[in-house]
Amino acid sequence: MIRNAAAALALLAAQCAAAAAPPHGDPARGAAIYDRCAACHALAYNRTGPKHCGLFGRRAGSVPDFEYSPAMAKAKFKWNAETLDRFIANPTRAVPGTTMGYAGIPDRQERADLIAWLRVATADPADCRH
Repeated sequence: MIRNAAAALALLAAQCAAAAAPPHGDPARGAAIYDRCAACHALAYNRTGPKHCGLFGRRAGSVPDFEYSPAMAKAKFKWNAETLDRFIANPTRAVPGTTMGYAGIPDRQERADLIAWLRVATADPADCRH
């Protein structure tokens, strides 16, 4: 009986860990998802939204020559997979007062795909050509 309970607890713990782990992202699918962002963002230059070159490791609200909302300008975090996931899921909840007028991407897999593509596409700022 104890062995069955221990096995059941181990299985439950493994299932919870798998559910909490972010899905693996596919950069090829992420490139297509980025098309939704392209109305306001580009990799190499600012548009309505800031450029994405050099995104990972950059402090939020810090692209030179881009006018951010006061909320984003005061943000105290750096962009990484976790902060991007939270922001892309619901920008106005992640940074209250942001002027990014996008509802977000509720699907975890789509966010993982987009983040995987952004990691590849923005890795070398000198290589951003889009």
